[in-house]
Amino acid sequence: MLYMPDWSLEIAAGLRNGQVICGVDEVGRGPLAGPVLACAAILDPATLLKALERRLDDSKKLSAAAREEIAAALREIVVFAIGQASPAEIDAVNILQATHLAMRRAVVALARKPDHALIDGNRPPVLFCPTTAIVKGDQKSLSIAAASILAKVERDKIMSQLALTHTVYGWERNAGYGTAEHLAAIKTHGITPHHRRSFRPVSENITITN
Repeated sequence: MLYMPDWSLEIAAGLRNGQVICGVDEVGRGPLAGPVLACAAILDPATLLKALERRLDDSKKLSAAAREEIAAALREIVVFAIGQASPAEIDAVNILQATHLAMRRAVVALARKPDHALIDGNRPPVLFCPTTAIVKGDQKSLSIAAASILAKVERDKIMSQLALTHTVYGWERNAGYGTAEHLAAIKTHGITPHHRRSFRPVSENITITN
């Protein structure tokens, strides 16, 4: 089924009654390296231009260039915050709990306190406000779609920066996912402090590089 993000879920959560609604999404659950990142975003229908609204969608459906452009426009008008959990935290508590930790950090960091959070997925974190979990939420909610794009752009930036000092893994291209290039580099060069030791095949290649 094809979806198109709109305001329906925000309205159901109380947007028209003055409630502050944030959308929350994560990126980076699957990679072998780098943090898991979450974004919490509060959109205002009065300031979100229709042209930009029509471009919001699941970040995975958009090209890198489109994500960058949309994220730049969103930063000018959206209240948002980024939270992350490190590879060490992922290894310590597992990826689901680390994802929830990143989501909580993002929501807590918002400049406005939300009354309700719309969470992408089927297992929401425990927050200080009510939550609604929405499967494929980034394809249904404008707030979650915006969070999806902002999170993806930010994490790609982080991985590209890490690639400057860890040049053999191709993180600027694969964002830490287990591509053939990345796997070959792990076997040849070992792992870095940015790899997730609890993830296979990282756990099978524990030689640490600088």
